[in-house]
Amino acid sequence: MSRLTRRNFIKAALAASGGVLVSTPLQAMTRPELPSEVGFPHGIASGDPLQDAVILWTRAVPAKTASGGDPVRVTWELARDRDFTDVLRRGSAETGAGRDYTVKIDVQGLEPETRYYYRFVGASEQSPVGRTRTLPAGGVEQVKLAVFSCSNYPAGYFNAYALAAQRDDWDAVLHLGDYIYEYPADGYATERSAEIGRALPADNAGEILTLADYRKRYALYRTDAGLQALHAAAPFIAVWDDHEITNDTWKGGAENHSPEEGDFYQRRAAAIQAYYEWLPIRPPKGETRPQIYRSFQFGDLLDLHMLDTRVIGRDQQLDFAGYLGEDGSFDGRAFGAALASPDRTLLGPTQRNWLAQSLEQSPGHWQLLGQQVLMGKMHLPAEVMMSFYSRGKKEDPTPELVQLKAASLKGEPLSDAQRARLAQVVPYNLDAWDGYAVEREALYRHVAAQGKNLVVVAGDTHNAWCNHLTDDSGKLVGVEFATPSVTSPGMESYLKLDEQSAAEMARGMSVLVDDLQYCNLHQRGFMALTFNREQVKADWHFIDNIDSTEFAEAGSHTVVHRPA
Repeated sequence: MSRLTRRNFIKAALAASGGVLVSTPLQAMTRPELPSEVGFPHGIASGDPLQDAVILWTRAVPAKTASGGDPVRVTWELARDRDFTDVLRRGSAETGAGRDYTVKIDVQGLEPETRYYYRFVGASEQSPVGRTRTLPAGGVEQVKLAVFSCSNYPAGYFNAYALAAQRDDWDAVLHLGDYIYEYPADGYATERSAEIGRALPADNAGEILTLADYRKRYALYRTDAGLQALHAAAPFIAVWDDHEITNDTWKGGAENHSPEEGDFYQRRAAAIQAYYEWLPIRPPKGETRPQIYRSFQFGDLLDLHMLDTRVIGRDQQLDFAGYLGEDGSFDGRAFGAALASPDRTLLGPTQRNWLAQSLEQSPGHWQLLGQQVLMGKMHLPAEVMMSFYSRGKKEDPTPELVQLKAASLKGEPLSDAQRARLAQVVPYNLDAWDGYAVEREALYRHVAAQGKNLVVVAGDTHNAWCNHLTDDSGKLVGVEFATPSVTSPGMESYLKLDEQSAAEMARGMSVLVDDLQYCNLHQRGFMALTFNREQVKADWHFIDNIDSTEFAEAGSHTVVHRPA
């Protein structure tokens, strides 16, 4: 039997825990081993804060790659002050090629609602200093969250992250997915990448399929100065969407995966491994399992439930094209039957039961669902959708229908034919909760029965939205706020709209869609949420430029929601 040396013990412990080193007060000031010659080109990060713990992250790149992928060691420190005159914890962490040289420390036994500073140290180089904080406990009067989604590197610079990093009062940053994109150099939103200096490198220019591919893509994204600044400024609470794996992922496949690209589940496993390596996250079931849903408690004010509406439970999306006849007619009966199937699920039964139980047991004044896709009913007149799918073969009926709907809202008389045109509506986005309407209605019933103050946040669409969440009887059960993208193009790009036309389209959609309170279809940015006892306030912050790192804030919009 080989002797279990301290180094072998550390290796075994890392393997068992997925590479996360746990630090408790008993190990507060252990004498660290000498660190290796490493650099920290991808910055530092913290995440998954609790009242008494937080994850610290870095990537320790060897100064010269060791033969055979030999491990390297870094020192880490946690202090009360930025100058590290009051160091509370210090320790060593080992990493290597098996974890892509990423390091995670789960620092436990901390004080609630406390700001801390942290850094990593190599033999001759030191990381930037990061700022993090634990969650509040007990009676809490206010919580501030920054919300992000959809950062596509070739599409532009991550200036929205940089804008948020200028503030120091975030309790946490919520990232709702599409932290990276899987497409190749000539793929989605890459048209100007070379011109603006955001081209994918030659060794990562194809569609990413393997573990090495995904790791390189994360390494590229984490060179962005804005992203590094925000990671250093506040702890992240993150969840994936589809592009961390591939477009329109569902539990058995994806739109952007073909048999020629290999086994889907092997690709998914590689993507999830890289995600867990590169994000400061504490996976509930360990870093080899695809379960990511989990809860966070901000004292007695707010309970946050981060959901997975993409990977582990989702049934395959419906497609309007499958219900179109050769003459362009739409088989509404067949489509309606498929949509109304009680078996269709977005969450899957295990996660759905977990969420129901969590909502029952959560004592917070507010219940916040952090998830990927729009939950509100985004039902547009069928004529609008058929015009879109005709690809310009039919005249756009939207302006006329907006006029009719506006007249109806004013109480003006309409003909039977006009009312029928407005009444025949279909969901425009079947990848969202609209494609899983029966499960959504069951969730609404559960929330209403519990008497919860429900707020939902979403990403995915690249645009800003505010929706009232109403059940099939028209009862208001909550409100939804959706964040615009960091760089990915929005509806203005798909519909080829200039700024003025996009603004007119946004006003028109707010008229046509009953539950839609606000939308912005053409600007990039992020969303800030402020919770207190009486209300939740959403502030959308937009930026004027993603083509360079020179930018300014280009307006904002505020919506306040107060429960009845």
